[in-house]
Amino acid sequence: MIGFVTSYIPLLLKGLAVLGFIALSAMFLIWLERKISAKIQNRLGPMMTGPHGAFQSVADTVKLLLKENIMPTGADTTIWWLAPFFVTVPAVVAFLCMPFGSHFIVHDLNVGILFICSITSISVIGVFMAGWGSNNKYSLLGGMRSAAQIVSYEVPLLLSVLVVIMESGTLSMQGIVRAQELGWFFLKPNVFIAFVIYLISATAETNRVPFDIPEAESELVAGYHTEYSGMKFAMFFVAEYTNLFIVSAVAATLFLGGWLGPFRPSMFWFLLKAYTIIAFLMWIRWTLPRVRMDQMMGFAWKFLVPVSLVNVLVTGWLLVVKG
Repeated sequence: MIGFVTSYIPLLLKGLAVLGFIALSAMFLIWLERKISAKIQNRLGPMMTGPHGAFQSVADTVKLLLKENIMPTGADTTIWWLAPFFVTVPAVVAFLCMPFGSHFIVHDLNVGILFICSITSISVIGVFMAGWGSNNKYSLLGGMRSAAQIVSYEVPLLLSVLVVIMESGTLSMQGIVRAQELGWFFLKPNVFIAFVIYLISATAETNRVPFDIPEAESELVAGYHTEYSGMKFAMFFVAEYTNLFIVSAVAATLFLGGWLGPFRPSMFWFLLKAYTIIAFLMWIRWTLPRVRMDQMMGFAWKFLVPVSLVNVLVTGWLLVVKG
């Protein structure tokens, strides 16, 4: 009994802390995106609920909790019900080996980056399930577009991650951070190229402008989650902003030194770098126009994948020459 308490209670407390962080982070990011978009478009954004609209996300959460859960006629009940969980749970599990600080990590797996890339890839199944199970042609098109998009941009994203793995010589997230104590990886030309490719691919992976084709509201209403309401819609929303934090946190860890910093707690530097990347991606969203589906797929397979492959080969050659 004592062994159980000493082994699992701390892990349980860390898990509850992560869940609390995900909920608060999602509400904060929704508010932040509204404010950034309002600033870019010369508007005020939310202002009425709380100081500068700070409690607007709380009000939205209460509203979604109280809304009726409506299932469309003819929907595949099992698939339709399970889809939000297939999207949300992988995003939560990915925090298992996310290094928030030098000593703040749920569990430092020796294959941490491989685990994160693998578990987050499952979300595409939930997106396609939502489109297929909704018995709605617009939802189905959104799900199919998302599956094609995520599979396509997963290739250059993983190749850019491979460059960092080759430079650090480890798959551990903490190991990758410590490998940058003598200098951040992105200062090297080949790693900087991988950094740019990662950001582009991560933007597509999270279905954000200019790659938000799966939920293009002007043509697909809302894409794969058109038929969802209440808490099920909220689960998709939370997963979207949680994935945004994950890709930004991974970018901060792989390319910007993670929690490394000259002073203050290590968690401060990790969150500062992650939220800076998030703000940059939000700026991109409200600046660039949406691209066509054929342009998006062509850019992935005809440009990003070849450049990523060449970058991996160059990285290998440089390591051989250096070694």
